[in-house]
Amino acid sequence: MKLLALDTATEHMALALWDGSAVAEPGTHRLADGGAQSSAHLIPMLLAMLAERGLRLSDLDAIAVGQGPGAFTGLRTAISVAQGLAFGANKPVLLLDSLLLVAEAAHLEAPVASGSTVWVAMDARMDEIYAAAYAHDGHTWQTLAAPALMDAPSLNAAWQALPPACVAGSAAAAFGERLHTQGLLTVAGVTHRAQALLALACAAWQQGPKVAPEDAQPLYLRDKVAQTTAERLAQRLAKEQGAAP
Repeated sequence: MKLLALDTATEHMALALWDGSAVAEPGTHRLADGGAQSSAHLIPMLLAMLAERGLRLSDLDAIAVGQGPGAFTGLRTAISVAQGLAFGANKPVLLLDSLLLVAEAAHLEAPVASGSTVWVAMDARMDEIYAAAYAHDGHTWQTLAAPALMDAPSLNAAWQALPPACVAGSAAAAFGERLHTQGLLTVAGVTHRAQALLALACAAWQQGPKVAPEDAQPLYLRDKVAQTTAERLAQRLAKEQGAAP
């Protein structure tokens, strides 16, 4: 089994290659700056990883990609690259949950007890949050709450119904006291993201469906991906008025 995996759903670009080698060996995973950097550096970095291991695209069994939710441009970049490489090599695509990737990275950094609820909360900009809940049984992840787009009050209410043992992702830092994370374990879920990508790609090969490149589509939770200048101004004024005594 040989897999190439990529995720550019956040400001960190994660790349991974599985060729049967130990996870810690050089060339098996990389974490780099994402965002605007993704489109320029993604393909050269992927091809360099293959070259370092003496592999060609035709040697792969599949290409795994984080399908979201996440940044609009990042998702389009990752899916387009995965489709192009898979078409060229005549290989299937494995679609990965980008929020589950954060949960796995957090679990590698600060493992929680088996069966404990891990909520992922990623800053989605526009005063919203990408959120989902998972539990690890010691072998695989189970989805307890599917990825959704929420505001802070809605997520706090969801935590009342399904209390987290850990909150992973960028929203805790971005929203501060507006999210009720006091007393909870909070983990950014960045440091081990590339290793987590490798683990999820291997699990997807064993368990998940393999789709044709043309069927690989990003997971969008927001129809509107940007605000107008007037909308941004109105939102800023509303925040300022709300903070005024």
